[in-house]
Amino acid sequence: MRRLGTGIGWRPEIADAVEEMPGIEWVEAVSENLCPGHLPDSLLRLRERGVTVVPHGVSLGLGGADRPDAGRLAALAERAEVLGSPLVTEHIAFVRAGGALTASPLMEAGHLLPLPRTRDALDVLCENVRIAQDALPVPLAVENIAALVSWPDEELTEGQFLYELADRTGVRLLIDVANLHTNHVNLGEDPARALGELPLEAIAYVHVAGGFERDGVWHDSHAHPVPRPVLDILTDLASRVAPPGVLLERDENFPEGDELHGEVEAIRVAVDKGRAARTAAGGVGTAPRVSCTPTAAGADAAVRQRLGLAQAVLLSALVAGTPAPEGFDRVRLGVQARALAGKRADVVGKVAPELPVILGARYRPAFLAYAQGCPMTGGYRRDALDFVAHVLRADPGDPGDVDPGVRRELREWWLERSGPVPRSTRPGARLARATRRVLLRR
Repeated sequence: MRRLGTGIGWRPEIADAVEEMPGIEWVEAVSENLCPGHLPDSLLRLRERGVTVVPHGVSLGLGGADRPDAGRLAALAERAEVLGSPLVTEHIAFVRAGGALTASPLMEAGHLLPLPRTRDALDVLCENVRIAQDALPVPLAVENIAALVSWPDEELTEGQFLYELADRTGVRLLIDVANLHTNHVNLGEDPARALGELPLEAIAYVHVAGGFERDGVWHDSHAHPVPRPVLDILTDLASRVAPPGVLLERDENFPEGDELHGEVEAIRVAVDKGRAARTAAGGVGTAPRVSCTPTAAGADAAVRQRLGLAQAVLLSALVAGTPAPEGFDRVRLGVQARALAGKRADVVGKVAPELPVILGARYRPAFLAYAQGCPMTGGYRRDALDFVAHVLRADPGDPGDVDPGVRRELREWWLERSGPVPRSTRPGARLARATRRVLLRR
């Protein structure tokens, strides 16, 4: 695998700091946030300096019961080609469920949700990964995710699941050591055991990130400093194999450039410590292993439907308030459901920043009330429109009702954005709209 070195997740909020940071050899950018024809100047300057840029997808849903969407794959491929990237990455997760496969409404989580570590789920994931590999112009690497909940009756450990996936498809692995720590705290899984079961020769690179613990639950926030236990797992990994690349992820609550640089340096120190231990042991890491698992031809329709129904039931409990599926921890599901609703409110507030301004302090409680019974069905921009339509439909006197002035602002906002093209701002068109509003009030 091509050596990447030490990198950091590129985000618009820290673009200047990343450009000025010494020793940054590569960056990773969220694929869905990039427009190939209008790449940020900061990324273009980094590319001109020879800094590698890797697109990191978050919405493909390779672990979902449906086959990967051709349009999303084409978009990921386009970004890889425009950026001249040596590989692209995605997640071992599902992000939506329902639809034609299960004859139920389509729901989106707006978040990465864990797969059941079963043979059925592995068969579906392997076939979906092969489809993605055939559609992409560069190698694909897939990332293990953090989880608040675990599926009942799992058949494989995380390490076994990832090993079989890599062995059967040849896909590279993006190992997030922060997610191994999260699963250690939340699910009791041993990160050292997971590393010991991995095909370390398949690692493309490593993610490192921070989080926080509350009431015995670790939240993988990407908004806090990297804690010592995560750095220790990184050292353990580096003592077994030389990772081609290591990258710091930070998505919110960005510190000053010097503090960010300090976190990157702490990652270098952890890797150096692991390298020294590997050298002292004679430089012998985990040898490639040969699996006896035959390469499956693919998942049949019945397998996909079983997985699809299970994922739809779980997602419905998380985003639509339906009963918790049997075998799941109801308390943990409640924590996950609140986290999903809070994330939706935060992201919609960023996608449509006018809404928190128009609604003021009422925005968040109003959105959380809406989210309890209204699953996301078409991405965050669609979610913003659906939320405003929900507020506008509230009857006078209902808890969700707003005063007439706010209602008018929301209605204008919705009309401006709900059509196929923005409304014309020409004086004649504006006069016609004003006249129509007057006539409608009569």
